[in-house]
Amino acid sequence: MKMSNCVIGSLGPRVRLSRAPHVMIKQPVRYIRSRCVVSIPLYLGSTNDSSCRRTLSTASMTSNDTCISEWEKSPAEFDFRSDTVTTPTKAQLQALQTASLGDDVYHESHTTIAFEKRMAELFGKEAGLFVMSGTMGNQLSIRVLLTQPPHAVLCDHRGHLINNEAGGLGLMTQAMTQSVVPSNEKYLTLEDIKKAAVISDDIHACPTKVISLENTLGGVIMPLEEVRRIAKWARENGMHMHLDGARIWNAVSNYETVEEQLELMKAYAKEFDTLTACFSKGIGAPVGSIIVSSQNIINRARHYRKAIGGGIRQAGVLTVMANAAIEEVFLAGKLRETHEKAKRIAEFWVKECEGKLEHEVETNIVWLNLNHAHIGDKEFEEEASKEGLKALAWGRIVVHWQISNDAVDRLLKVLCKLKKKKADMRIAAGQQYNNGVINSGYGR
Repeated sequence: MKMSNCVIGSLGPRVRLSRAPHVMIKQPVRYIRSRCVVSIPLYLGSTNDSSCRRTLSTASMTSNDTCISEWEKSPAEFDFRSDTVTTPTKAQLQALQTASLGDDVYHESHTTIAFEKRMAELFGKEAGLFVMSGTMGNQLSIRVLLTQPPHAVLCDHRGHLINNEAGGLGLMTQAMTQSVVPSNEKYLTLEDIKKAAVISDDIHACPTKVISLENTLGGVIMPLEEVRRIAKWARENGMHMHLDGARIWNAVSNYETVEEQLELMKAYAKEFDTLTACFSKGIGAPVGSIIVSSQNIINRARHYRKAIGGGIRQAGVLTVMANAAIEEVFLAGKLRETHEKAKRIAEFWVKECEGKLEHEVETNIVWLNLNHAHIGDKEFEEEASKEGLKALAWGRIVVHWQISNDAVDRLLKVLCKLKKKKADMRIAAGQQYNNGVINSGYGR
């Protein structure tokens, strides 16, 4: 790669995309950086050629730098931080060539219209609306279900809706939140909700108008029968039901057949006025979620989506990739494999490392109790990094479909090293104690 010390001029030749299998852009693209024109050959993936030019930083690039295309081998392969890190695939890239380029704000994106209809049918609802994120989907859903204050939204105290959406409820709806701690430490029950919900005309109170549940929450599945109990009681008391189903795909993937999974999805959806499902969390699409509901609610949600800047012009380039992701991952049964890998990690931690779990593993998330193992805040993260892994310091392991067996093996190696390290520390502390040295560590 050559860099010329010159005054910036034109951005150079236009890029041509080939429809051939190699999808290699022959002409370089020139872009501006520090008063220099940098020429970089672009590569969008190939079935026959695994080389590509690095484009991470000009400082580290040379003409001989090559790597396996990220479309061939996901950069999320060794990343256990979250399933939000999943990346698009070549199947999605190839699907782009079939996308409609119509304007979705004008209802002219045929790809998006067809995709929204398909998603609504998968969940047994009248209509669907593609939105940019799960946060947008949740906020629009709650906004449409509420009318005017005073009103309150009841949800689990750990829920994404109140912890990870930038205070959107207050901004969008002026709603009070009623956060509830589940008595079973896993999921909310009808008894928990009855104790916290406000059903009153007392002018001092703020009545509960929406019950928002999350499935899965922290990897824990909310049982369908409990959902039905809550929904029945909510309807009897004039409350709406919303489901944050960002990981609804995982909640149903323990069933063996796709038919069983789809039947369960519809059964869950039947109990809610609105439901959101995410395509970028775990499924691997680059962006997007869906809201499914009645046609009337979707019409109103579309209006609010536009009001907050969520109208999408050529939405087909996003919805066609989301559709490909559903086909490649969920309908192909790949999420079940993530559950199996998660259970393998959990069993190793408990049996081989004598560790404890915060929760029993039900889907793709493992909660290691690092405090019980006397592992410090950054210790786990640092040891994982030495093995080329990305992990959260507090011990939440999220297994997604692009995590390889090699990545799992490396993680087990990290757990072994930490176990040995702590065992050595206990031995050393015991020796110090026996020698009369007072210490506050494992010798006591």
